[in-house]
Amino acid sequence: MLKRNRFLRWMLYVTGFFILLLGILFLYLVIVSKVEPPQIADTSSLQWQRSSPDSGLYTIKNNWFRKSNSGLFEMYVEGAPFERGVVNGKLSKELVVSQEDYFSEQINKMVPSKSYLHFLKYFVGWFNRNLDKNVTEEYKDEIYGVSNSASDNYGYIGTKYQRILNYHSAHDIGHALQNLALVGCTSFGTWGAASQDSTMIIGRNFDFYVGDNFAKNKIVLFEKPSQGYKFMSVTWGGFIGVVSGMNEKGLTVTINAAKSSIPSGSATPVSLVAREILQYAKNISEAVAIAGKRKMFVSESFLIGSAEDKKAVIIEKTPDSLDVYDPQKDFIVCANHFQSRKLGNSAPNEIQMKESASPYRYERLMELMNKNEKNTVQKTIDILRDRKGLNGADIGMGNEKALNQLIAHHSIVFEPQQLIVWVSTQPWQLGEYVAYDLKKIFALNGMQQNKEVYDSALTIPADTFLQTKQFSDFTKYRMLKQRVLDGLSVEPDSIITANPNLYNAWVLAGDYSFKLKDYNRALIYYNMALRKEIATIPEKNHILDQVKKIKEKINK
Repeated sequence: MLKRNRFLRWMLYVTGFFILLLGILFLYLVIVSKVEPPQIADTSSLQWQRSSPDSGLYTIKNNWFRKSNSGLFEMYVEGAPFERGVVNGKLSKELVVSQEDYFSEQINKMVPSKSYLHFLKYFVGWFNRNLDKNVTEEYKDEIYGVSNSASDNYGYIGTKYQRILNYHSAHDIGHALQNLALVGCTSFGTWGAASQDSTMIIGRNFDFYVGDNFAKNKIVLFEKPSQGYKFMSVTWGGFIGVVSGMNEKGLTVTINAAKSSIPSGSATPVSLVAREILQYAKNISEAVAIAGKRKMFVSESFLIGSAEDKKAVIIEKTPDSLDVYDPQKDFIVCANHFQSRKLGNSAPNEIQMKESASPYRYERLMELMNKNEKNTVQKTIDILRDRKGLNGADIGMGNEKALNQLIAHHSIVFEPQQLIVWVSTQPWQLGEYVAYDLKKIFALNGMQQNKEVYDSALTIPADTFLQTKQFSDFTKYRMLKQRVLDGLSVEPDSIITANPNLYNAWVLAGDYSFKLKDYNRALIYYNMALRKEIATIPEKNHILDQVKKIKEKINK
């Protein structure tokens, strides 16, 4: 009895110790996840109010915001960091709020467990505990300005400033920790003899997908900062980073994710490194210098086009290394793997080359460029819209191996020497590409009448694919896919009928049937999937694992 009491006391002490330890850990996470906003000397801009001098047009001083008849939102902001952030937030407040709603909605779909979401809140807070130390004072001030217009509904996640700051690293965290298929972008450029009129042309698809709603409200932002160069970028509510943009000197920046190792802590978000390059570099050497002084926690390729240098290069950067890939030709191609001498042979890059869809897309892009000979803006857009596989093979609609995966947040084409940019309209890169002349935009002295600012004479028409039965079938496939992901009932054969050449249609049907324990039917679907063009090795391994499980169950 005495021994038993001692054992119970010992167990009580141990249990109490672990409860205390967990409490201390929780308190530590709460403390380190707190991020204090910057101290702003002049906060008078918080009192500014937007006005509407014309229907559909909102202004604050020289700053303006409107929705184009193209479906794109357009915004111009200027001034010092905090005040332009405040103006950005006030002019686009509804989009700042709705974007967080959409982002939260998608996270809840991906992580339905409330307790796990609560854990993730503190994990991200711990992971980003030093994030503010890796962001310049200028961008912290601007983010803080925007955050004043953030939603009041997510206080349980963090303060408005903390949330908006952390959202700038969302791409990096998801990419680094899970290598999610959120970003599988393709970009390329031509100049000199490779372009029809010798001018530089750079095109890219930003295949970043976190739900249809997230891509709804794109903003074409024109910014005139108090320091640095004027620039444009394609962005969304509450986001001051850059994923695609061009400045007044004809320097362009686009980013492409590469294979990353699991990081130990936060650093400068990729989008803010790209933003700094766009705002402060006028040529390639200055862009390389900026990229070199910032530490990142994921690997990324920055395709830099330069009107001054009359060429483009790729800055390849990992948390530990940097190299520059210069093709020494009159064209450049970038998918999601490194090509430089130093980083092309790295272990993570070799895995990327072996397991991902990146090399296949690269090869298809080269195939199309060789076929097109001298490049034009129209030919660039045709390539960005291409849905086929190598040699024009039908690999199914939405295959990650295609240049056009039918998930793009946006697609964009630059002519840096002319300071003209074309931005895609919905859906994905299939709608019209509308053109903006940066010289004309930045010559505007405010706006008092709601008017279109894109150059309608340069508009590239929508893809005729939108009028086909094949496109109608694809929209049906996406609807059925979402039903499966939401746990709703479907007829598996209807998924196949809507997109018969896509391996993932067969996988969805197989997974659905497997869940219903209809193993014989699932096996048929999986075996058919193996005969299609599968995008990645992990996906192929999933199919093989499912086939193995079914055979084991059938043979029992």
